Order: sequence, then C-alpha cells, then structure tokens
Amino acid sequence: MPDYGHELLFGAFITPSAEAPERVVELAELAESAGLDLATFQDHPYNPGFLDTWTLLSWVAARTERIRVSANVLNLPLRPPTVLARAAASLDLLSGGRFELGLGAGAFWDAIEGMGARRLGAGPGVAALDEAIDVLRGVWDTATAGPLRLPGEHYPVPGMRRGPAPAHEIGIWLGAYKPRMLALTGRKADGWLPTQEYLDTPDRVTANRLIDEAAVAAGRDPRQIRRLLNIMQVDFSAAGRGFLQGPPAQWVDQLLPLVLDEGFSAFLIGRDDPRLLQTFGRDVAPALREAVATERRKNGTATGPVRPSVALARRHRGIDYDALPVALAGRAIEPGDPEYDRVRHSYSRQGSPALVIRPESAAEVVEALGYARSQGVTISVRSGGHGISGRSTNDGGIVLDLSKLNRVEVLDRATRRIRLEPGARWGHVARALAPYGLAMSSGDYGDVGVGGLATTAGIGYLVRKYGLTIDHVVAAEIVTADGRLLRVDRDHHPDLFWAVRGAGGNFGVVTALELEAYEVGNVVYAQLVVDASEPAELLQRWGGLVEQSPREITSFLSLFPARRGAAPMAQVTLVYAGDDVEAAEAALSPFLEIGPVLDQQAQLVPYPAIVAPPGNQHRGQGLVDSHSGLLHHVDAAAASAMAKMIRSGDVLVMQLRSVGGAVNDVARDETAYPHRTQNFSVLAATVPQRRSRLDRHWAELYPHLDGMYLSFEVDTAPERLLDAFPEPTLGRLRALKAVYDPDNVFDRNFPIPPADAAAHDDADRSAADEGAEPGP
Repeated sequence: MPDYGHELLFGAFITPSAEAPERVVELAELAESAGLDLATFQDHPYNPGFLDTWTLLSWVAARTERIRVSANVLNLPLRPPTVLARAAASLDLLSGGRFELGLGAGAFWDAIEGMGARRLGAGPGVAALDEAIDVLRGVWDTATAGPLRLPGEHYPVPGMRRGPAPAHEIGIWLGAYKPRMLALTGRKADGWLPTQEYLDTPDRVTANRLIDEAAVAAGRDPRQIRRLLNIMQVDFSAAGRGFLQGPPAQWVDQLLPLVLDEGFSAFLIGRDDPRLLQTFGRDVAPALREAVATERRKNGTATGPVRPSVALARRHRGIDYDALPVALAGRAIEPGDPEYDRVRHSYSRQGSPALVIRPESAAEVVEALGYARSQGVTISVRSGGHGISGRSTNDGGIVLDLSKLNRVEVLDRATRRIRLEPGARWGHVARALAPYGLAMSSGDYGDVGVGGLATTAGIGYLVRKYGLTIDHVVAAEIVTADGRLLRVDRDHHPDLFWAVRGAGGNFGVVTALELEAYEVGNVVYAQLVVDASEPAELLQRWGGLVEQSPREITSFLSLFPARRGAAPMAQVTLVYAGDDVEAAEAALSPFLEIGPVLDQQAQLVPYPAIVAPPGNQHRGQGLVDSHSGLLHHVDAAAASAMAKMIRSGDVLVMQLRSVGGAVNDVARDETAYPHRTQNFSVLAATVPQRRSRLDRHWAELYPHLDGMYLSFEVDTAPERLLDAFPEPTLGRLRALKAVYDPDNVFDRNFPIPPADAAAHDDADRSAADEGAEPGP
C-alpha cells in the first residue's frame, strides 16, 4: 500500500494506573520533553485500578504545553456522544488545540453492562458508533444554522444547540479490527488506531486494504484517513533480537517500510519505561523523519492535507491551490475546510477569501507572499484582525494570517529591549512583560494584534505619558514586495525604517519588531458613567480637563445616543500611569465634575488587567462604517458638531481618545505619522443603513479636524490620503513606494500610489546615498 504523505507522529501509550497517579502524569511530561507528539491512555471506566481517563486527559493537558493528548481509545457506550462532543471541544479549547479523539465501539460488555449501559452486539455496536460520529461532528459544526437534530436508534438528538466549536479540527481515530469496523473507518473516520499485537484476522495489510476500499466506495480519498499503530512488545538493546528489539538504527530500518509501503504515519509505544520513551523521542523519531523525507523527495510523494470532494468543490476559480508551497499547505485554510469560518472574517468586517495562508516564520512569509503575488488576486495581511477598517480580509483574494508568528521576548532587561512578532495580541504582550516590570502602551483592547497597531501609530492607555507605540520601535524585520527579508533601523535602510513607523502596512509584511519598553507595574484605572443629556458641554469640560492634566493621565471618552427613552450616555475611562494613589486621586477627582455621574469606580491594578485579551472569535460583528479625525482642542464649535451627531441617533458611538503629551514631543518628520500637534483622536461609527447620514454629519465636523488616524477610517478615497499623510510626508512615502513596492502590492492599508518613474530614480539615488539597496 502507498505512503499517504501524512506528517509523522510519535507517541506514548501510557497505562493510567490509579496506584501511582503522579507517575502516570510524569510519564506524559517526560514524553513531551523527549520530543514525542502524543500522550495517550487506555479507557476502561469499569476498572477501579485505573484513573478515569477523561480526568487524566484534562490534568495532563494542563501540566504540558505542546504534546497532544488522546484516549486510546474512549469507551463510547459509557460516554454518551452529545456530552462527549462538548467535553472534547472544551478540552481542545482549553489546551489550545491539543486534543484528539480515539474512539471505540466498546468491549468487555459484562463490565459495561454492570455499570448500567445497554449491551450491544457487534453489529449494533458498530451502528451506534456510526451514529455517534455524526453527533460529534454535528455538535462541533457551529457554522450550520439552527439546532442539531438527528434521528437514530442508539443516539437520537431531538434538538440540541450546537457548539462550542473546538480550537482545531479534532481527529476521530477508531480502534478497529473487524471488517464492519474497518469499513466504518474508511467511510467516516479521520484515523485508524489499532494495536499491532491484536491484529490477527484480518491481518494488518488486509485491514488497511479494507479501509481503502470502503473509503473509495464512499467517495473519499484513502489519504484522508491517517494510519496510527500502537506497538507494545518493544525494547532497545545493543544487538538486534527481532522486530523493534534492537538499537535505534534497527528501529528506523523496520519502521520505514511501514510508512512507505503500508501508509502508517504515527507510532505509539506501549511501555511505561522512561528510558525507552526518551530513546524513542531522541534517537528514533528524528532519524525516521529524515529517512522518510528523503524517500518522499525521491518518490515525489504528495504531502499535506487531503480534502474531501465537497471541500474541493468550494475552491475559487483562478487560484492554483496545488501550487501552494508544501511548507504552507498543511496550515492553509480553504473555503471548504472546517476551520474556514474561524479565519475568514475580521472583527469588523465579514469576508470570503479564496485562501488563508498561515506562515510560522519569516521564511514562510517570503514563500507565502511570492505565491500570493503569482495568483494575481487581492492580498490582505492580518496580524490580529481587530482593525476597525476591516482591511485584513477580502472577498476572493488571499489572506496572509500572521497569527502563528506570535512570540514575545525580552531581549535585554537592562535596556528594556523587547522583540514582538506581529501575530501576538497586545493582551498577551502585557502579560509576558509584566514579570519583568515592563509595559508597552497599545490601545484599549487586548485582542488587537501587534502588527497592525505597531506600524500605524498606537494610541493606548499610557499614550500621554509614554507616546505612541511606534515611537518606541527601534528596529523591524520586514518582507518587501520583491521577497527580500530586510532588517531596518536607523542604520540599515533608514528610509524604510521611517516609513514602517506610521505606514508600515503599505511597504511589506512586518515579521518582527524590536521596541524599547518602559517600566510600569500597577496603574490606577477609573471608569465613569455620565449622563450626556448636554453632550457639547460634557465634551468641552472633559477635553479641557484632559489638556490640563498631568501626563500620567490618559483618557478615552465613548459617547452613546439616547435609547429607549434614556438620555445619551458617556463612558469615560481614565488611566493614571503609576501607582501613586494620592497623586492619582488628585489628578482624577476633577473629572467627577464633567457632568452628572451615574456610576464610578477606581482601582489600583496591574497594567495587564486593563488590556486582558477576551479571545473573541471574529465574525464581522463590529460596526463596519466609521470615520476618523484628529482635533487640536475640543472647542465649542467642534463640541457642537459632535453633539449634533450623537443627538441625531444616526451615529451609534463616538469615541474621543486623548493624545498630546509625549506624542507631541516627537518631531513631525521623525516618523511617517506626522500628527504631532493635535490633542485628540475622534471616531464616529454606525451601521451600513445609516452610512449616508453619518457622512453628512461628518462633513459638518470635518472643517474642525486636522488629520486622521487611518486604522479607524473606512473611506479610502484619494482625497482622504492627505488627511492621513499631509505633505511633505505623502510625497516622501510615494517616492519610497516607487522603490520598495512599485507594483503597489500592498494597497490595502489606505493605498499610497507609487511616484512616477522620475521620482523612482531620485528615490533610488537617495536610498543608495543612505546605504539602502536600490529598488527593482
């Protein structure tokens, strides 16, 4: 039988002995440290000498970080599938996608019946497992509207709410030995998980053939079914004594034909021997992987995921899916994949991309970008996907999803230098820096990704004290349109380093940023709810107090229209950047006079607590129509225009963020964000049905504005470009676009047209003078 091309997995089949529970967990931890991929446990709920397998799986998942966990195999008759589906999805979510579902039809029926379950014969047992698979997948299918309803003789579901969806597509691996179970494996399962010593009639080769035949008869590709194998009678020794009874090199030689000729791709060792597990992970696994990779290259074996025909039918015309580089194919998501609904949308906007590519390294970003360019479709780049503008998704194009590039490192505590990858969320950054006594101001929501915010500006809760996020960027690694991976800083490609800080999304895919953090521990966090019946007066009082406050105070004000007879309401957030409670109280107290306070609270908290990441799934649930601007002061005329907007009911939310302070200490030409004299950022948002009315109201406010924060603006008309990048910033950016992105590949982030050829030549000469490489 052929090599099915699956990634190789290596694991342990551990006895869940109740006599030494800690040793069981230690073996799982040792398996992880040895580099193994799976820790699995048999499931016999009727055996009082064993730990409960589900409890054990949960405990091991909590004690480990990387290794996957699975039963080997779960006893279905004692674990009803509706409850099992929810439990499996929950454990997968809690473990970060590290649960797989080994499942069996049941054995030892006297013991099962003794626990109250109904005895089933061989045929009914297979039929019950068949129904259970439908239940499991139906519960996990949250993309289908309406409750799950399934007829069934064994597991009928009259009407059940679906969900939660697991963190990844959980594999259902069946422990199958006889023809009916093997046929079910071929028809419906994701994997076959037998034990070598129990394979008799049919034998291993025949059983594998029966699975393939059943798969083909069901319209499936046999490669959709992973082949796993438990092996119990194994040992390492200096001299060979038989099958898997010898030195590691002999193991490799004996396992290699099982991969190449029979299609097995996962091997689990059933010996509770620490030495054996360590040798298996350290010496056998890497050598077998290398040997298999060599043979696959020689034979041209196809690798990567195998999609069913129904998924292939949802591919978009014009995209050469088969040309996707092998290194990226295994994590790419197509419209027919179960995970598609998790990655297709941004927070604010729904999308239908033809392909979502998820690179895990800068080198893979280079490959992904090269492939995406070759397809001639829209390219979107996503770090966290929370941007209000919704530019990180599209319809019919390709999304480069950087969520897998999410490392956070403290490079040097003495100099406070940190390194962030773009897919990290700012809430996670705050948590990672807190043990070092460091922080980085980053917006007001912990799920926002690093990449988008840290290349645009970054107006966060500490902005007046410490400035914009981009003001602390000291280096960046970026993949440019021509596929070069460049490190840019003040001494290397300084022109591009300037552009990255404020217009980074227009020049490439940033794969890492180095910043100088600052020392922050606890902060004082206060919130006020204020009656906004007189919104103009409220806005002016708040704006005046902000400008008069010490730089330690940063404040955001959100204004909501009247609803159901209630007056307009304002929510005011105030953060004092420090733990001096008395100074904070003195600075915060004047804000209690801005209007009738309906509720208030203030507390001393660690900075990470105010940007905790909620981990929400993106479904395009945010307001999709918004405008953005910058104000020097909240004067009477501007306040009156904003009050009219909120009183109209056409605008569902307005938010003002204080800037000024340290932001305005930076020269306007220091970065590509030139807005260094304004004191407030203004946002207004509504629903599509009211967009035209929002536009009319905004036109009345527009004369009072000076500039714009581009991440909050959905109108990318050319005339708005000068709001985001007033001259001479725009001219300089256009010249640099002609050097680094003359084809305007990166045109989603408020598109900047490259300068003409003459300007291109001038920029090339300038770049050469500064030590940068000339453009293409």
